[in-house]
Amino acid sequence: MKTSWYQEPWAWLVFILPFTAVVAGIATFIIANTDPDPLVVGDYYKKGKAINLELGKIKQAQKLGMSFGLKLVDDQLVIRPTGIEKEFPILNVNFYHPTLAQRDFYLALTADGNGNFTHYFEADQNVSGKWRVTISSFENDWKIQTEMTLPQSEFVIMKPNPSTAN
Repeated sequence: MKTSWYQEPWAWLVFILPFTAVVAGIATFIIANTDPDPLVVGDYYKKGKAINLELGKIKQAQKLGMSFGLKLVDDQLVIRPTGIEKEFPILNVNFYHPTLAQRDFYLALTADGNGNFTHYFEADQNVSGKWRVTISSFENDWKIQTEMTLPQSEFVIMKPNPSTAN
């Protein structure tokens, strides 16, 4: 007696292996296209030239002897100039998250009566974790950057270091 093809276990084994490969390929394609990696730079030449400009800004900060102390306690960010006795009207402060670009943010801070730059974060704004912090002048002629983990109860000294430029 002859059996139909769909009643044979070997036929199902032959069909199921390519079918699972097709399903896995479609799933991989969907995963790859729904959340693309934002770290790839399209015009790498312009990015390389921009890095050279950034190095010049860091070297300028080094030449001026700039350094800042930064701490974050109880949603209060305090930045204190420690390297130079110069008054800054406004500091540009950028916070870059290492993996989530949507968490990046920018602050323009003015000095208080003590010469410190202070900002109070909202209670729902989560700034804990690892950050790349960049401080630059309003004119954008110098720049200091470092990586740190927040919150910090003691002042962390930020000094210009050309080897850590991005």
